[in-house]
Amino acid sequence: MKTTIPEGARRPHFWEAMLSLFSLVVGISISIVFYGLDPQIPMLLGVIVASLVALRCGFSWQNVQNGMVRGITNSLPAMIILLVVGVLIGVWILAGVVPTLIYYGLTVLSPAIFLPATLIICALTSLATGTSWGTTGTIGVALMGVGAGLGFPLPLVAGAVLSGAYFGDKMSPLSDTTNLAPAMAGTDLFTHIKHMSYTTGVTFGLTLIIEIVIGLQYSGGDGNLERINTMLTVLDENFVINPVLILPPLVVLFVSYRKMPAIPGITLGVIAGVICAIGLQGADYSAIANASFGGYASETGIEDVDSLLSRGGLDSMMYTISLIIVAMMFGGVMERTNQLKVIADKVLSMAKTDGSLIVSTVLTSIGANLILCDQYMAIVMGARTYAQAYRDRGLAPENLSRAVEDSATVTANLVPWNSGGAYQAATLGVATIAYLPFAFFCWLSPIVTIIFGVMGWTITRSSPEDQAVTEDSVAPSADAATPAE
Repeated sequence: MKTTIPEGARRPHFWEAMLSLFSLVVGISISIVFYGLDPQIPMLLGVIVASLVALRCGFSWQNVQNGMVRGITNSLPAMIILLVVGVLIGVWILAGVVPTLIYYGLTVLSPAIFLPATLIICALTSLATGTSWGTTGTIGVALMGVGAGLGFPLPLVAGAVLSGAYFGDKMSPLSDTTNLAPAMAGTDLFTHIKHMSYTTGVTFGLTLIIEIVIGLQYSGGDGNLERINTMLTVLDENFVINPVLILPPLVVLFVSYRKMPAIPGITLGVIAGVICAIGLQGADYSAIANASFGGYASETGIEDVDSLLSRGGLDSMMYTISLIIVAMMFGGVMERTNQLKVIADKVLSMAKTDGSLIVSTVLTSIGANLILCDQYMAIVMGARTYAQAYRDRGLAPENLSRAVEDSATVTANLVPWNSGGAYQAATLGVATIAYLPFAFFCWLSPIVTIIFGVMGWTITRSSPEDQAVTEDSVAPSADAATPAE
């Protein structure tokens, strides 16, 4: 990842770059763990420290400001998607789409199979569409409701949803991240997917076993039967439950499969929801507008149902957007003023073996998610920072692309201030810290990759001819960021 140092400025020292990073991590940790505060203000203090370090290194305020603006600009597609998804959720609840999916799910799925079924359903959906965000925003929202009705803790359900969604995200040839990682590393798409299948297959298998074991703990007795029957009755009394209402999610999934961009694809889902709200629920313009902006307000008198369905709306995403803006300001300053590159170079200098190089790649990609707050930028940084080192060691580029995607793609949703974590928390209605322990696939992936790297399993070496081709094929610039999932 190359950033031009302007005349009059110098490369930051390692301790200076670490001071910026330390101020962010410590500030957020203290605020959240000890005071239970929101992270925006300590993150803003991190922006101030990083800016002061940049000024100390001779960068002008204009350079620092340009870094902030560029960071925010890179996240604008994700923020627009957030706004549209907020509208989608509010309209779909008003239209009876989400209540219908919950109703049918409660009648079909049993507690014993719910968690593994959720994992597999989301994995297949994401694999077919190539989008984790689209999967959680449609099928995932409905499964959250089903899980609540069956008596599962919501963080546990969110973990199963995300584990399945991110399996498809990293294995689907339709996924943006699955295409970006090999492009940055210098290999082709299907070589990349084949090489990932070793680590991903092990990780998914472990996750499935865990979900089955946990699910069995909820299979005994029928203690939740009365609760389920109450929810079914309330849903039936307050909404028109009709199979036609399954069509809006199918529309979104179909256009995702056809690779329509996320924003117009989700907007089509909103339009389909509006049609259903008018045609089946008898909603008027005022109700639709209110649900679109402020979310749907459920007033059934049953707490389980009201807490589940009172959500959505454009306004509900403003907190998340403020988090992304501040986070991207910090990441932009760190990247523009070379502080991030200094840290990455230090990590690279400690990689003396093939295994340690893979470990360094994984840790750098995860660190980039913490600092740059965007999975695409994390993929770009991880791949571009280590591409030459892999070539020098005679390692095939698919080793690099696998290490990057096994870490950068799947851990973005585990960072509260990353655009991925902020989106998933807002969409599923569960705090990132709450679902993190249960997103088994997402945190097992980098661990399995590190084990494979250290043990030397499935590591592919390249011939001199392949190395020459790789050097010519790797993209020369890492400046471009792709749209959000």
